[in-house]
Amino acid sequence: MVDRAIQMTELVLETNTAHTLAATTLVETVMATIRQRIAARSLTPGARLPSIRAFAKSMQVSKSTVVEAYERLAAEGAIRSRPGSGFYASGSLAPLSLAEIGPRLDRAVDPLWVSRQSLEAGDDVLKPGCGWLPASWMPQAGLRRALRTAARADDIALTDYGTPLGLPPLRQLLARRMAGHGIEASPDQIMLTESGTQAIDLLCRFLIEPGDTVLVDDPCYFNFHALLRAHRAKVVSVPYTPSGPDIELFAQALAEHRPRLYITNSAIHNPTGAILSPVTAHRLLKLADQSDLTIIEDDIFADFEHAPAPRLAAFDGLSRVVHIGSFSKTLSASVRCGFIAAPRDWIEQLTDLKIATTFGGGRLAAELVLTLLKDGSYRKHMDLLRARLSRAMGETSARLKAIGITPWIEQPAGLFLWCSLPDGVDATEVARRALAANIVLAPGNAFSLSQTASRFLRFNVAQSGDERIFTTLEAAMSR
Repeated sequence: MVDRAIQMTELVLETNTAHTLAATTLVETVMATIRQRIAARSLTPGARLPSIRAFAKSMQVSKSTVVEAYERLAAEGAIRSRPGSGFYASGSLAPLSLAEIGPRLDRAVDPLWVSRQSLEAGDDVLKPGCGWLPASWMPQAGLRRALRTAARADDIALTDYGTPLGLPPLRQLLARRMAGHGIEASPDQIMLTESGTQAIDLLCRFLIEPGDTVLVDDPCYFNFHALLRAHRAKVVSVPYTPSGPDIELFAQALAEHRPRLYITNSAIHNPTGAILSPVTAHRLLKLADQSDLTIIEDDIFADFEHAPAPRLAAFDGLSRVVHIGSFSKTLSASVRCGFIAAPRDWIEQLTDLKIATTFGGGRLAAELVLTLLKDGSYRKHMDLLRARLSRAMGETSARLKAIGITPWIEQPAGLFLWCSLPDGVDATEVARRALAANIVLAPGNAFSLSQTASRFLRFNVAQSGDERIFTTLEAAMSR
């Protein structure tokens, strides 16, 4: 009888402990969700938290669990209580952690990890998920000639800072190139940058404040998400279609969120390969004008297109559209050179920001790019590259279809195929399994703010020539 009583007591203690641990886990889950929203800037300082009843319903927990979680967060200083009003995010921002950009399906396959693994990968790693051309596809002979030419330049060109706006002859040449796309920009409206990413960074510093709302496409280039959160912006996404953003949902987002900025690709969209239609471009600009919305048009893939696509900056005349680009994808990622074409009255302040953040420009890189653009080698390189990419696009598409992976758009221009996996197959799981075989993939939800692209993968056709990629994909999907 004594043993039986002891057993019953132990059973009760174990049951109570289990209930306590379960309750603690639920509280911690609620706390982690709030912390993540604060870290991601979807809850900015002073923002009201969901009511206890509403949050309990959405989290599928009891109201007492939410009460305890809120009380603990208040004790930490992450949120504060206003009697009779509710709970609010604290007035002070926690240190920004880009690793906390959510939702995090798995740290191993989030956008920053995809970038880091691709950048740090050794020669034995295949990178169909990366965003650049193989070294063997780049104009190495032309780059070496340009380097020899630069080596014979005067001492100032080799050692001194560039002017804040950048090398005048290159800006003049860029103005002529943009005119070919219908964009009227004088050289004094063009500022050179170290890259397309730096161009967006400078424009975000110039145009938005912490807590401002910025629209992006869904899906879009994943580094837009990381960069905007680094600027403490609230990011809202709009579904992208084969002809551009869904205009009806775009209009709804403008009315509901009153965004300050919209960032998109023109010419060839990343990751989908879609092309903006003239009708969509016209309606988009009309909505932007009605809502006082500024648009950053990232034209980094301009030289990959086979036929000229509409440019928002051409329709708009650089009034509320800012046009940016770079040569990282077509010439060299090592020679960092990009540009901004902006309204004339913005250039003075953008120049001050550039001096404050990078001081002088990269003159040597600009000299190299200018040499390659002027001597005709760049044009010949791009003619060959477009033909080579077109062949690779067809070959990669056929190989993917053979194992049940379907391109979203047939034979797009550029580097990328945006593809759907068979029903029931999750791209994150496939990417995780491919890692074990030294293959870096780019799963769809890395590009999707709404996390609605779990069946998609982005393939770089220039990096997809190895048969191991397809055998690994087939094996990963069958599991």
